[in-house]
Amino acid sequence: MSDSLAKLRRKITSATDLQSVVRTMKTLAASSIGQYEQSVLALSNYYRTVERGLGVCFRQAAATTELPAQPATTEHGINGIVVFGSDQGLVGQFNDVITAHALETLGKLTGKNRVWAVGERVHASLTDAGITPAGLFSVPASVQAITPLVWEILVQSEPPQGADRMVALYLCYNQPVAHTGFAPVSQRLLPLDEAWRHQLASRAWPTQNLPEVIGNHDTTLRALIREYLSVSIFRACAESLASENASRLAAMQRADKNIDALLDTLKGNFHRLRQDGIDEELFDVITGFEALNKPL
Repeated sequence: MSDSLAKLRRKITSATDLQSVVRTMKTLAASSIGQYEQSVLALSNYYRTVERGLGVCFRQAAATTELPAQPATTEHGINGIVVFGSDQGLVGQFNDVITAHALETLGKLTGKNRVWAVGERVHASLTDAGITPAGLFSVPASVQAITPLVWEILVQSEPPQGADRMVALYLCYNQPVAHTGFAPVSQRLLPLDEAWRHQLASRAWPTQNLPEVIGNHDTTLRALIREYLSVSIFRACAESLASENASRLAAMQRADKNIDALLDTLKGNFHRLRQDGIDEELFDVITGFEALNKPL
């Protein structure tokens, strides 16, 4: 009896310690979601500024003719795909969902593909699916660490001189969705979408003073496109991180609920077993007392 009570007590202690860890992870995940969502909101104003600058450049049709409107995939061209996942586990179906979406995106492309994975877990998922990533990037641990990752991706996506040129660049990542946690999305960064270019070029300027491009138009346009790529990759990474933490928060909430149910069961068994032991001891006392009081 005492051995059984001791085992139950150890199980209750272990479950309580585990619940403490789970609740700490819930708090960290909830806090992380907020900082990544705030970074996306803070980036929106700068993104609009870059769009306005591109719109000014796109009004000069002669300069935009150098940019292909549709993916011109050839036998010498490569489609680049960056897939954002996680380095750590306890995120539910987060990596499986984005891996399935990336495979679906790859299935729609023609020509050669080069895939980069952001996160060890999604790298492993892609490898298991038969895709050998060309590179692996670590998932940023904070908002400040996203910018270095953006530049690493931009550098890696530029093929060395003499290699096959990149004809398209795609991002695959999980995007936060209210009430459902997240949903996988794909974004084509290059070549620039024709409808989007015309929309920016025809967008009304917020003031009556129309801007002009000063200096070399091509240099300005290329600089703005690079900023557009940087902002887009930064936003995709931040949204992926927010989704990852939302998935982890949901997983920890389920774990917390399961541990509560387990603790209720263990405590119920413990109290029942202890009461059985007390009842047995009382029965022995009563039996002994009655035996002593029997007339000889």
